[in-house]
Amino acid sequence: MPTADSILDHTPDLAPIEAVTSPVASDVVVVGIAAAGTASGADADPGASAAPVVVAPGLEGEATAALATLARSVGAATKVGSTTRVPAPAGVPGGSVVLVGLGEAGDEISDETLRRAAGAAARACRGLGSALVLLDAERAEAVALGAGLGSFRPAKVTAKDGGRGDDDEVGPDALRVFTGAGGTDAVSRGDTIAQCVGLARDLVNTPPNLLFPGSFADRAAELGREAGLEVEILDETALTAGGFGGILAVGGGSSRGPRLVRLTHRGGEGRPTVALVGKGVTFDTGGISIKPAAGMEQMTMDMGGAAAVVATVILAARLGLDVTVVATVPMAENMPSATAYRPGDVLTMYGGTTVEVQNTDAEGRLILADAIVRACEDSPSHLIDTATLTGAQMVALGKKTPGVMGTEDFRDRVSELSRSVGEGGWSMPLPEELRDGLDSEVADLTNVTPHRWGGMLSAGLFLREFVADGVDWAHIDVAGPAYNDGAPEGYLPKGATGVPVRTMLAVLEDIAAQG
Repeated sequence: MPTADSILDHTPDLAPIEAVTSPVASDVVVVGIAAAGTASGADADPGASAAPVVVAPGLEGEATAALATLARSVGAATKVGSTTRVPAPAGVPGGSVVLVGLGEAGDEISDETLRRAAGAAARACRGLGSALVLLDAERAEAVALGAGLGSFRPAKVTAKDGGRGDDDEVGPDALRVFTGAGGTDAVSRGDTIAQCVGLARDLVNTPPNLLFPGSFADRAAELGREAGLEVEILDETALTAGGFGGILAVGGGSSRGPRLVRLTHRGGEGRPTVALVGKGVTFDTGGISIKPAAGMEQMTMDMGGAAAVVATVILAARLGLDVTVVATVPMAENMPSATAYRPGDVLTMYGGTTVEVQNTDAEGRLILADAIVRACEDSPSHLIDTATLTGAQMVALGKKTPGVMGTEDFRDRVSELSRSVGEGGWSMPLPEELRDGLDSEVADLTNVTPHRWGGMLSAGLFLREFVADGVDWAHIDVAGPAYNDGAPEGYLPKGATGVPVRTMLAVLEDIAAQG
């Protein structure tokens, strides 16, 4: 586990994944089970359940029959992601078996079901040694991605000579994903995506005294250079010279000054340019409009959008996407002090728009506005911004469903792709009747409306004011989905989730393919 001095250089803690084309001997074997319904026949016990259907490609029929009988005898749960560990019967190449639920037999086993099941199984295999995953040989990417994400363990800051040795801190020696012919590339791709999602998770989970605008910018730059990206960092002096009024105001109350990081992955000549913008508030007290103390410790995750954008542009480089991706990432710490910005201040944003501040806790949209204007100067065809922006997102959609706003066609395209990868984006409107609430008597705009209704939507309307004409734009609010404050489930750990890295990757690949 990393120390305070090393946590920013920490490599995401995921189990190594390899593809295998035969069921090689391993310490533990993962197989799927699906509910088969109720037993029937003249001699059947009314109410007795039939043995579950075993999904274990690569195993012989006698072995799967023995597993079905064993699963029935122990009452193994078949709910998606439920796990039960049993001794391995003859014909199974391991010392024990983790049975993982796949739902009802006869139902379509979707890629998301495979990801969730593989993630839960990988977490159940911690401390058991090498694990062979037998779930679906033809969809090895989904299995590998779910297993990799499920094996993730959050970094814990510990003493230089310390560390914990309990089983919960021990991962499998390796995850071996059984594939069909040609499945090696699919497993490698799944592993690469999992590693970059793990990077986003680690950044979000890093304590705010260790991850602040300066250290975050330095780490993003280091990761960018390692991936072959073009890197630019604007410090306070450069931000002042450039007129980035929103970023400077939000970061002005902190002794640790703001930054703007730009990371660029170049596609081929004439390929589309896609802009990514992510909110990077490394800690949010609310500023002068201070938040309640209860739960404020979770505001270390208020840079989840920035972490996702940094991870996504690195992922684009690692996968060699033939599309230009430019990430523009504003970073600030929102603190109350003698130098903090105030309710009633009027800010001049990058590009010249003036904004009356009515609530300093509506800070994310201010730094995003500066970054969006700067991003549009690159003449992108598409722009995606993402942020842990509004509590209203959770009121409207809950903690697992991102709200997607923006240019109607592109918004719907992003939402559909988000759902296809299991991140659940949902299209939301930008009602014109809410726009009037952003008018100010002393500036071009206010940063909040005078009423509480439609808070997620009014934030989207505010951001729309800064998007250049002709740019297809989507805003993804991940206030809830970026952080899981409940128990781990499926491939999601407690803490940072890495949402919406996989959504943005899917969009980038779709644009690369279709424009």
